[in-house]
Amino acid sequence: MLSEQCYKKIDRELAKYPADQRQSAVMASLAHAQVELGWLSPETMKELADYIGMPAIAVQEVATFYNMYNLKPVGKHKITVCTNLPCALSGGVKAGEHLKQKLGIDYRDTTEDGEFTLLEGECMGACGDAPVLLVNNHRMCSFMNNDKLDALVEELKK
Repeated sequence: MLSEQCYKKIDRELAKYPADQRQSAVMASLAHAQVELGWLSPETMKELADYIGMPAIAVQEVATFYNMYNLKPVGKHKITVCTNLPCALSGGVKAGEHLKQKLGIDYRDTTEDGEFTLLEGECMGACGDAPVLLVNNHRMCSFMNNDKLDALVEELKK
């Protein structure tokens, strides 16, 4: 399922740890697999478990504990809006509502064309930059007013 290139990245993660502690690379391995596939199916988690040499249930426990892992298919662009209290008071709720209206979906939904998934997120550690959001867990966007939100959606559509 995973490409040779993805396995090379996982091998680099595994090399950071002693041979008897390969499981320490599970989070990074899950992240690499998710970047390649978009989400983590049970089969992908089993494949990683076999490769790392740990029980499949242990890989699943890690993947289900952290909210950055997608356990079901998501849109090409996953937008996570911080709605924790500081962001909520500084426009996070309004930003979320604007994106819901613009994309025609609610939180935890994906657009019909598969381009966008919209999620609520917990604190992202950038309260002074509120409202903030994450795109695909890798790009943080700050001070997101309606104009910036519209521009972001248009940029991602390209």
